[in-house]
Parts: sequence; C-alpha cells; structure tokens
Amino acid sequence: MDKAKQAKDLYKFQKQAKEIKQKLKNIHIEAEENGFTITIDAEQIPISVKITDQAMQDRNKLEESILKALTKGLKKSQEVAAANMKDIFGAMGMPGM
Repeated sequence: MDKAKQAKDLYKFQKQAKEIKQKLKNIHIEAEENGFTITIDAEQIPISVKITDQAMQDRNKLEESILKALTKGLKKSQEVAAANMKDIFGAMGMPGM
C-alpha cells in the first residue's frame, strides 16, 4: 500500500472516529435503581442524577442503589460505544474489537 493511500485512509478513519465520538455524546443512557436515577452519555460522562424523596429515607439502601444504577449505566454505555466503534475497527482490519 503506498503512503498516499495510507494517509488518505488514516484521515478517513480519524474523521469517522470524530463523528462517532460526537454521536456518543448525544446518546443518553438512563439507569434506575430503587428511586435513584442516573443519566450518562455513551462516553460515560454523567449528565444528571435524580433521587426520589422515598429513596432519601434509607441512606444505606440509597448508597447501594447509587452503585447499582451507576454500574448498570456504565455497562450499557460501554455496550453502546462498542457497537458504534465496531464498524470503524472492522474497516481498519481489526474485527472483533
């Protein structure tokens, strides 16, 4: 493969990666657990947190709910990001990433 084609392909992949990154910022994932709700984007950046009055009554349960909801949200955001990146990695000859 000549250098000009490699440079062109690299530019194309960088452009696609930038587009995917922007797309991931706009995908919001909500995870709820016992009155605690967290919203994060597919880049794993927290967007918002909501806690019901009822959830505030039991501190231990709330702490547990926060961890569970955060774990759910992060896992889902990883799945969404991986699905979006799969195409670009496949095009680069790295299937399965």
